[in-house]
Amino acid sequence: MVFSHPLARGAKVWTANLEDGQIKRILVIVTNAELDANSGKYKADTIERLNVAARDFLRETGTADGFLLANRMRDWQKPQF
Repeated sequence: MVFSHPLARGAKVWTANLEDGQIKRILVIVTNAELDANSGKYKADTIERLNVAARDFLRETGTADGFLLANRMRDWQKPQF
């Protein structure tokens, strides 16, 4: 089963190998919604809807141990030095 949500531009389960030898599966969800709470464009209710959908998906499918929200790389800001 594949995670699908109107705010998600893509999602994939990745495997993380921890230092203690454990293996964890992480659902990485890519979105173009603002994730920086300090931004004027950030909408807490929108991000909460995406979080709830991800938690529900993981509870129903058991495909991963957790999830991570990330913006598309082209939406990342260049570092200001």
